[in-house]
This record gives sequence, structure tokens and C-alpha cells, in this order.
Amino acid sequence: MKRIGVSALALAAGLSAAHPASAQTSQPSAPAAQPPVEAQPGSPAPAAPDPSGSLAIEVVGQRLDRERAEIQPSLGATRYDFSKTAISNTPLGENATLNQVLLRAPGVVQDGFGQIHVRGDHGSLQYRLDGVQLPEGLALFSSILSPRFADQLSLITGALPAQYGLRTAGVVDITVKSGTTNPGGEASMMTGSYNWLQPALQYGGRSDKFDYFAVGQYVSNSIGIENPTSSTAPLHDDTAQWYALAKLTALVDENTRLSFIGGGASARYQIPNVPGQVPAFTVNGISDWNSAILDQRQWEDTYFGIASLQKSYQDFNLQLSGFARYSKLSYQPDALGDLLYNGLAPWSQRSSFAVGAQGDASWKIAPSHTLRGGFLVQRERVTSYSQNNALPLVPDPNDPTALIPGTDPVGFTDGSDIVGWTYSVYLQDEWKVTPTVTVNFGARFDAISGQTSENQVSPRINVVWEPTPQISMRAGYSRYFVPAPLNQVGFGSLAVRTGTTAEPENFQNDPVKAERSDYFDVGLTVKPLDGLTVGFAGYYKFAENYLDKGQFGAPIQLASFNYANAQVKGFELYANYDKGPWSLYGNLAWSKVSATNITSAQYNFSPGDLSYIGNYWIAADHDQGWTGSAGAAYIFNSGSEWATRVSADMLFGSGLRTSIVTPNDTSLPAYATLNLSVTQKVPISGSKGTQIRLDAINVTDGIYQLRTGEGVGVGAPQYGMRRAFFVTLAQKF
Repeated sequence: MKRIGVSALALAAGLSAAHPASAQTSQPSAPAAQPPVEAQPGSPAPAAPDPSGSLAIEVVGQRLDRERAEIQPSLGATRYDFSKTAISNTPLGENATLNQVLLRAPGVVQDGFGQIHVRGDHGSLQYRLDGVQLPEGLALFSSILSPRFADQLSLITGALPAQYGLRTAGVVDITVKSGTTNPGGEASMMTGSYNWLQPALQYGGRSDKFDYFAVGQYVSNSIGIENPTSSTAPLHDDTAQWYALAKLTALVDENTRLSFIGGGASARYQIPNVPGQVPAFTVNGISDWNSAILDQRQWEDTYFGIASLQKSYQDFNLQLSGFARYSKLSYQPDALGDLLYNGLAPWSQRSSFAVGAQGDASWKIAPSHTLRGGFLVQRERVTSYSQNNALPLVPDPNDPTALIPGTDPVGFTDGSDIVGWTYSVYLQDEWKVTPTVTVNFGARFDAISGQTSENQVSPRINVVWEPTPQISMRAGYSRYFVPAPLNQVGFGSLAVRTGTTAEPENFQNDPVKAERSDYFDVGLTVKPLDGLTVGFAGYYKFAENYLDKGQFGAPIQLASFNYANAQVKGFELYANYDKGPWSLYGNLAWSKVSATNITSAQYNFSPGDLSYIGNYWIAADHDQGWTGSAGAAYIFNSGSEWATRVSADMLFGSGLRTSIVTPNDTSLPAYATLNLSVTQKVPISGSKGTQIRLDAINVTDGIYQLRTGEGVGVGAPQYGMRRAFFVTLAQKF
């Protein structure tokens, strides 16, 4: 696959391979061959490398990395690459969350709770570690994967080839660091505004045929979740989190490799408060309460493991993997406050355990044909249990035919245990029609059983034309099948709420179905000058049972529902210049998401909203018309041990949707945030590398609101971070 390289001097926040200039129409490529070693006249013939030697082992490992990438190329899709340099140039660098890095790709929209949306979808992102798909978990606030784990990071969008299914808005493809790519150790500490402390430690190396790498970080601050008010400091918003990952690989022989990746994340959150709220209910005679002292908390834990066998033989490459992921979400209410404000206080816990196997292979059967195929089998079990207090509905003394909330709490329990299976297979052919035209066509079959039992055959085709090395054009079509998450609310959970203030406005609860869609994508990439790349991408999707998610009550989690039909369309413009000490990038994207008729989980919505949406097309709550980002950087004293990097970075959004008269009828005000960074190398005798970094976030201290708490599936107001300053000290050893 062709990529635009990243200069060592590309020091803008999230530049070069992190941005649209690196957006590639992914091209076919044969496995890279090693250049032959030739004896020069009058020189002795070179000795064959010792297969047990350190250099030979490293070369074998690099070759196997290339062959693994050859198994699952992104032919015909658009791929935005973030190198290690590009990640370090994002505001806060490796200390940033993964979603903050991805926001620097075109068409990625910022939302509350740290969420992002790609090309008009709510979620539907899949995450791959060294080519293995990681099952979706329950975490909402936590991003269980950190940029600190990545040697290379890519976002793949567009009309995806057949190997990518189930979650199709985008593929976050992470090549995990190793002891070969990151030998030695590094310790760092970031501190700054909001009582922020973030120490991190990593170490890697290689011993004979074994390669090892481990990394971990801890995060503590007083802005764990977006502030629900415009104040400079949120109330009751402390968080403590840790993230860790370890990777071990072993070469069995020059064509066989075993690897294991294990990791986890654990996070504790206080739910931030909005002062001055008036209670909606009376509990045991109490009707007055200070909402600033509410004490709601949420815990999120995720652990995962992946074991893989990679085998290469001549023109055949194979990777077989087994994986497991455990995820748990717990919520602790304010025993009195939740009743006063929400009429329900749930002590809730939900867990998910997924285990499965994945296999992918490629076989070059002829000079112009490469077959690829694979499978995935996964079993997931989701269990939930909650103990709840609510207020009973009692006859109104003034109108015996009406019911009003009582004041003495009543308790009830609720639980479920659901098992779901996923089966997927795919086969495709990369056909080199002419030296400049490649067609990649195939199909995949997906089947699920759980809340519903559904299946679909999904054809895929991509055509790529490169009339010159400077021009690349593509067109693609993909049929998609996107299953709903297994953790849905059953009718029994609604029934136990009958006669209490937790009772829904309606009891209609049709099961959430898999989304089925037709996706069309076109693109053009041009390199008119050395170091300059410009491009365009356009897309259209028509979906049946379009999946959306909303935050409904407590605990703070997302629940899925379907629109009967939806249309998603948009385009992206991007440019990048990277040469010498200068790095510049910019992108602008437009999208529109229209949907109609909610057909599942209807209990979450008022009868008025259901009626209106059943008769009219509305904008989805996560629809943001215009999204952009840009940046510039310059390096002083390049190549010296006193090198200084300065950069500026900007994010723009025209605003997500909110409701005033009809559902999602208005956009929030547009906003733009400016971020600045300075990184200074400090030469110290005996040091392997010392660096000081300064970051200023939202330097203009702009007040911008991501959510108002109104809109279809929107549960809470949220504001972006106000001005903040951070300093990081990093030391290699």
C-alpha cells in the first residue's frame, strides 16, 4: 500500500501522516522484496546472515509485519495514517485520548462524553490491534486504548473491502509498539490545569527470538467528564484512571511467529453537578435540596487479551487469532438526590464477556490476482442487575382517576442475562486489470443470534485508477450489515417499573435490529508539487433500520434504537504540505444525516416525539453540518540537540443538533478552538533523551456548548474544556 511518508521535521499538531494529506486511496501492493546482496568486484562475497543473529531476527520480524499488513489491506478505501511523530504533534501528544487524536482526521465530529462520530454514524467504529478486531465493550467515558500504545495508527473510512464488517463507520487500525520499534524505556509526567496528574512508563526490548514491550499510565484530574455548565471549573467531577498494555512475540522460525497482547483500563468517575436545580419530587417530606452536593459515581473496567499465530509460505500468508474481552460498568446513585430529581435511584451493574476466534489469509494465485478470505466467530454474554428505589404512583386526592407520585420510596430489582453469537466469513479477489487499474471485489456473510436472529450477504467492489504517480482516483460500493449491541433493555425490565415514577411514558419496546445499508464512495488524490497533497472524497449511504444511540437516564450509558430509514451524505476536502522545517495541513468536511420513524426501543421517547418522527424526516442528533481542522508547525535548530518545535492547531464545528420546537430542529452555535504547543529538547550529559513540552488548550478561553441536554436521545448538557495549560517532562533511559 502506498503511503506518504512523514518527515522527521513534521512537527505540527497532528500533521502529515495524521491528516488528510496522508489520506490515501489505498492501493494494491505486492509484499516488499528485500534487495539482493551483490558482491562488488575485488571484494569477497558477503557471508550469509546467521539466522539466529540479532540483526537477522529483526529483519525477519519486519518482513512478517509487512506480510501481516498484506493480509488485510484497505484497497479502495480512504486511509488516514498517524505515525508516531504525528501522534506526538497532536495537542498533549501521547497524553491525549485516542479520540482527541482521531479528531484531526477529516469528517470526524466531536461530541460529549469524549465521543466522536465518523461520516455521520453514531459510533459503529471497530478497533483492531495488529489486525485483530477487538470486541465492543460497555465503557462510555473511557477510551480503553491509548495513542501511547500505537507504533502506527490509521483511520480507514469509505467503501470498505470485504474483510471489514460489523462496525463500518470507520476502522481504527493500530499497529502496537514492540521492543524492536521502541527499545529501551521512557518515563514521563504531565501536570497542569484541573489538578491534572498523568505519569506514564514504557519499556521494550528484544532477547534472542523474543520481543517484549509494556506500557502503562495513570490519569487523575478534576474534569473527568465534560462540564455541564459554562464555568471554568466543574463541580464534583474528579476521576482516577489507569491504562496498561503488554505485548510479547516469539519467532518459531523464519516464517512463523506467535504473539500475545494483553491490556486493560479501569476508571472511576464522579458525575458532575449543575447547581441551582429544583427537585421534581418530594421524598419523605423533603422537597428542597442543594443540587451542587449530589454524589453520583460511575466505574468502568475493561480487560482484553489476544493470542495470534502468523504463518507465511511463499505466496501464502495466514494469521489465526483467539481473543477475549471482559467489560463492566457500575453506577452508584445519590440515594436521596436521584429520587428527588429523577424519581429513580438505581444501584446498577452491567457486565459483558466476549470470546472468539478470527482468521485471515491471502494467496497470490497469479501475477494479476490475489485472493483473500477469512472468518470470525464470537460468543458474548451480557448480564445486568440493579436494585432500585422509586416513588409509587398513588391516586390524586383531588382527582381519584389520576395518579400522582407518592413520597415514600418503594424498591424493586431488575436483571437480565443474554447470550449472543456472531458468525462472519468473507472472500475477495484483488485483480490487477492493467498496470494502472485495479479492481477489488468480493462479498462477506454475517449472521447474528441474540435479541434477534438475522443474517446478510454483503457484496463489495472497489475500482482504483492511477493514470500517473501523482493522480489517484477511486470509486466503490459496499453493502453493510451492522448488528446492534447485545446490551438492550427487555420488556421485563419495563414491567417491573409499572406503578412507579420509573414507569415509561409508553411500553412499546420492539427489539433493536441490525442496520442494513448501501454505501457509495468516490475520491481523488493529487500531488501537484513536491511535499503537497490535496484530495476530495464524497459519500452517500441509504440505510434501513438505521442505528442511533441515546443517553437515557442513569446509569450514564448509551442505549441503541432504530430509525426505519436514513440518508447520510457528505464530502471532505483536505490538503497537506510537508517539506523542510514547515508542516501545514487543513481539512473541511460537510455532512447531512436525515432519518425518520423510530421503530425500536420506543419506550425511551415521548408519544409526541414518536408521532412527529413517524411522519417527518428529521436531522439526527449527532448531525453536524460543517467540521474542520487545521494546523501549522515550524522547527528551529533542526537536527541539533537544542531543537525547538512550535505548533498551532485549530478545531472547528458548526454545532450538533438540539430541539426547540420539533425534534432536532436547530443547530447549536458554531465554535472554534485554538491550541498551541512548544517542545524543547534539553541536552543533558549521560541522558538518552530529555524533553520538556508545554501545551495550551483553548487559548482564547472560548465558551462553546457541545450539548444542551435537549434533542432525540440527548440526556445532559455539556460544554467543551475552557482554557488550560499543561507541562510534560519526558526522560528516556
